[in-house]
Amino acid sequence: MSSLVGRRRNVPWIHRWSRQIIGAIAILGTINTAYITITKLSKTVAACPTSGCERVLDSPYATIFGLPLALFGLAAYVGMAIFALAPLAVNPEQNRKLRANLESVTWRLLFIGATAMTVFSGYLMYIMGSQFVSKFGAGGICYYCIASALFALSMFVLTLIGRDWDDVGQLFVLGIITLMVTLIGTLVVYAPISNTTATPQVTASGNVGAPIVNTSSTAEIELAKHLKQIGAKMYGAYWCPHCHDQKELFGKEAAAIYPYVECAPDGVNSKTEVCQEIAPKIEKQTGQNFGFPTWEIKGQYLTGTQQLTDLATKSGYQGPRNFKNGA
Repeated sequence: MSSLVGRRRNVPWIHRWSRQIIGAIAILGTINTAYITITKLSKTVAACPTSGCERVLDSPYATIFGLPLALFGLAAYVGMAIFALAPLAVNPEQNRKLRANLESVTWRLLFIGATAMTVFSGYLMYIMGSQFVSKFGAGGICYYCIASALFALSMFVLTLIGRDWDDVGQLFVLGIITLMVTLIGTLVVYAPISNTTATPQVTASGNVGAPIVNTSSTAEIELAKHLKQIGAKMYGAYWCPHCHDQKELFGKEAAAIYPYVECAPDGVNSKTEVCQEIAPKIEKQTGQNFGFPTWEIKGQYLTGTQQLTDLATKSGYQGPRNFKNGA
């Protein structure tokens, strides 16, 4: 009995507590990604000290296969929490063999998962730096993304130092394979986004945003004229992908007519002060943070991209509704 106690005392504390620490970090990551997923699915704006979170989380890079990227991160963190904590539920005195087998298998799964998450997070940090921080400075920082990257890196380090690995060479090979598979998969997934993401147009007076591809039919043009006539407004930013989606629904001809208010300070014809003044009213009425796009129609505020039929109905539009680009 004394020898058993002695062996336990000789085990480094990090080996005794590594699973619990990894599990705790995975739970924090789960909370982080769950919050982002909820805001994406509910089309609300995540709380953030700067506009960087909205810029990054609303970009094409934050969506994979039509689903929020955070949803896949949520699944990964839940898996890591299970791998880390599940073996602890088995009593080693009663089921020593089962406990040992579970620990052996889950340690490898933890290493593979942490390696893949660290590589993927590293790529996302590169995207954030090159596509957002380089252009907007502090306004391009997504703090939720940084937190997730730090969680992944912390778990990776803990899988390395959290136990004695018998075959370091085999672990190295496993890590290289995981790195290559993750990196290739990441590049394949993001290649279409990188190739199709339009570069914002820049004029002498500011950024215009990505060019509008769709053309307008008579219905879209008449609706745009009506919205302008009744004093409706759409508050947006040139870098906002949802604002661009709204413009594509109208088409290039109608988008040049309807009343658009540019809120980005470096956007063309920027009216940042107007957006700052209206923001408290929007947040009070909607109960949501001021985000883009937001429509103001007859004293009512509508958040997010709106279908043209909804805009027509809420604005009292009586013209043709055979909209070409969307219902």
